[in-house]
Amino acid sequence: MNINITLPDGSVREYPTGVSAHEIALSISEGLARNVLSANVNGEVWDSNRPIEKDSTVKLLTWNDEEGQATFWHSSAHLLAEALEALYPGVKFGTGPSIEKGFYYDVDLGEETVSSDDFVTIEAKMKELARQKNEYVRQPISKADATKYFTEKGDEYKLELIDGLEDGLITLYTQGSFTDLCRGPHLPNTGVVKAVKLTNIAGAYWRNNQDNKQLTRIYGITFPKQKELDEYVFQVEEAKKRDHRKLGKELDLFAFSEKVGQGLPLWLPKGAMLRERLEGFLKKAQLRAGYLPVVTPHIGSKALYETSGHWEKYGKDSFQPIRTPDENEEFMLKPMNCPHHCEIYKTRPRSYRDLPLRLAEFGTVYRYEQSGELHGLTRVRGFTQDDAHIFCRPDQVKEEFVRVIDLVLYVFKTLGFDDYSAQISLRDPEDKAKYIGSDELWEKAESAIIEATAERNLNTVTELGEAAFYGPKLDFMVRDALGRKWQLGTIQVDYNLPNRFELEYIGSDNQKHRPVMIHRAPFGSMERFIAILIENTAGQFPLWLSPDQIAILPISEKYSDYADEVFFALQDDDIRGFVDHRDEKIGRKIRDAEIMKVPYMLIVGEKEQNDQQVSVRKKGEGDLGAMSWSEFSALFEKEIKENLAGF
Repeated sequence: MNINITLPDGSVREYPTGVSAHEIALSISEGLARNVLSANVNGEVWDSNRPIEKDSTVKLLTWNDEEGQATFWHSSAHLLAEALEALYPGVKFGTGPSIEKGFYYDVDLGEETVSSDDFVTIEAKMKELARQKNEYVRQPISKADATKYFTEKGDEYKLELIDGLEDGLITLYTQGSFTDLCRGPHLPNTGVVKAVKLTNIAGAYWRNNQDNKQLTRIYGITFPKQKELDEYVFQVEEAKKRDHRKLGKELDLFAFSEKVGQGLPLWLPKGAMLRERLEGFLKKAQLRAGYLPVVTPHIGSKALYETSGHWEKYGKDSFQPIRTPDENEEFMLKPMNCPHHCEIYKTRPRSYRDLPLRLAEFGTVYRYEQSGELHGLTRVRGFTQDDAHIFCRPDQVKEEFVRVIDLVLYVFKTLGFDDYSAQISLRDPEDKAKYIGSDELWEKAESAIIEATAERNLNTVTELGEAAFYGPKLDFMVRDALGRKWQLGTIQVDYNLPNRFELEYIGSDNQKHRPVMIHRAPFGSMERFIAILIENTAGQFPLWLSPDQIAILPISEKYSDYADEVFFALQDDDIRGFVDHRDEKIGRKIRDAEIMKVPYMLIVGEKEQNDQQVSVRKKGEGDLGAMSWSEFSALFEKEIKENLAGF
């Protein structure tokens, strides 16, 4: 009996029942078969040697596919576990998933300890086991037999995982002498793994619960070629140079203080200027797009968040309520701006002619994050959102959504984020209890997003279960200069908060109607966006955004007054920077300005003073020659306009 296999190009091939993805690849070419790591079969990733018993749609996965890399790295986690079991008999295992770059395994070493000093030994063992080319063998097993196996092995972590599984859905995988509880998929054999590097070691509470034992988490990454590992190591070293925490300190942008509190950044003067310019840039674009500025308090009554539903969903994990001398009052640090904006909408009656109403605010919000999850500016407890909420009629939703997409893309283009994708985040149809609102409203909201992204020909992926609790959203995933993926801008369609806040407008039929609410934040949060911007540019910001756009460098103290004269004149043209009055040689002043990544250096001495000119040096380009102040100002203005063109 034969089955039909549909391939990604739409072609249909006939194979015997029980054919594997590897055999399908072999029928196409031997080269393809050598490169297949796993296969997507009807939307699920399978082992490449697993039999396919019915008509199926099959995509062969190689190292060039994210799912193929995930298979490679998850299999490598098992290889790490096998090496650890050989080196540390009695070790117990938690979970070992693949991650975006590599994998980790959480382990309980008992009385033993592992440090980064042991990585060379563990890596050598992993390579030794890889060379054995042991197959990853899948074995379906009953819950009772799985319990018996791990009871005899004495691994209580696997027993706890088994306890939460249903009989008939449990599989073990074995390679060499190591057997693990795992749903897979895995590589055909260990020999595919050619290059190994363990990267980090950390503590991790079992099942992310602080009441449980802390396990040792060992991170690693592997590749099918040594050359690819070498390139990755180079990329990691480059990332260290670009780390926003390092550059933020070197460029005097921001700081943290234990006395102020963890995860609460302090913006230093240059960082504050950077923020203000980003805000000014977006505020100008928003005014042109019809947004109206609003300002709301940093706290709100607990009742506000009970109405919105945020308290029910997140109250136990947020900052606790603030009490006043009045025992009947409870306030919350503002975790989001949308409930406040709903109340602004309600300040007066609205007509269909008033819509769309676009309210924008750079609003600072506060969310509790565990101290172990805080990371520079990318994960903080207090952050500012470039938040706006659009209240519109149902017939305006798609048009407004498209307009927001255009604004987000303008922001990305202007700031050099060219490599991005759009993720359509929908609710999980199998777990609707996580969300508020009717099926009808959710279907309307999801359709609006899908149609708007199609109209703008966005490169999209769809993720179930990633929606906000009140509505679906479009998240913009940006790859930075080092290839790392970040979620920045977001747009969300919400039919539910208008219901919960009883928002209304009088329609053309003179009847009351509910508006639809669109939440949007092109930056996402100022803190995270600036962190990614720092790393993406390595601190070399575009001219319009640089905290110090010019450094005026007098050759000696004799020309300080002239330097100040030039500085104040250019300041009147909205050109910002400083005069370096230090008693240093001009070469040192130039080097220091280069280190501080100042875009333009204006050198002044006797000739420049006599001719009422400046000698201009541009970072990365060198000497541009002498010119008058007005000529430099015109050059500066032209570059700024080129940076900000397009909206």
